[in-house]
Amino acid sequence: MSKPSKGYYRVMLGRQSVHAAEGLASGFIGADYEINQDLSAHLPEAWRQFNAAFIPVYLASHPDKSRIAAGLACGALWTVAKGIRPGDVVLSPDGTGVYHVGVVEGEYHHAPGQALPHRRTVKWLPLTIARAAMSEALRNSTGSIGTVSTITDHHQEIEQFLAALPGQAAPNIVATDPVVEDPVAFAMEKHLEDFLVKNWGQTELAQAFKVYEEDGELVGQQYGTDAGPIDVLAVSKDAQRLLVVELKRGRASDVVVGQILRYMGYVKEQIAEPHQTVEGAIIALDDDQKLRWALAAVPNISFYRYQVSFKLIKH
Repeated sequence: MSKPSKGYYRVMLGRQSVHAAEGLASGFIGADYEINQDLSAHLPEAWRQFNAAFIPVYLASHPDKSRIAAGLACGALWTVAKGIRPGDVVLSPDGTGVYHVGVVEGEYHHAPGQALPHRRTVKWLPLTIARAAMSEALRNSTGSIGTVSTITDHHQEIEQFLAALPGQAAPNIVATDPVVEDPVAFAMEKHLEDFLVKNWGQTELAQAFKVYEEDGELVGQQYGTDAGPIDVLAVSKDAQRLLVVELKRGRASDVVVGQILRYMGYVKEQIAEPHQTVEGAIIALDDDQKLRWALAAVPNISFYRYQVSFKLIKH
């Protein structure tokens, strides 16, 4: 499938959309993170360079925050200020279950002393999308934690909503995820991931690890990285170990080892403190001999099987 010519993003206008009314009225999206300087001359093409420069800045003014939190904050700030390009489409919720749709028109500009001072000019379209009208996959992506999330994978569904312009009711579309060949498989993996996170305390992993939280919010589920989204990022209770969890709906092959090693390498390079180690856990319904051979060479990756129980009870 061809790559779309523009990007699609969900952007929160402040925590719990507190600045949505201002952003919609004044035509902008923005971010804050209490980095109080004009970033115009500090926005490289590569977000890694931005993070390397500004993670220390963020931590200096937020000494109580972790490096994981700093990486999330700086990555989101770079995405809003630079990663989103003119012509990209943004969806911003207003706190009532409705998403407003806009097109980014300008480059970064600084609005010192105002709410969300790191801004981009947006032309808001005469179109809103009710969360209830989205497919489950799009609801999951737009409902992720954080200031900004990439939802380009759902561009086909979003474009069908945009086709309702001007002034027509948005259709209720059930779309497939274009990067997953089997939409049923995608839904199954997503349900397993949600179930794992909600029942984390009942798993063996919970004895040593907890899903990463920041300010009481679970940001460790679908943790976005340049290497791809990590299903679950967890941290040990003594904060000495980070755990990357990759969940597969059926039998896992040796291919998943390369995938999780890529995520682990990213976490080690970009997130982990010098004293922290990085481990991996693959969770699947079953494995095979090739996977066992691959895991034999990487002892810092564990494999777990999950069991699904289903029964009918007659009343």
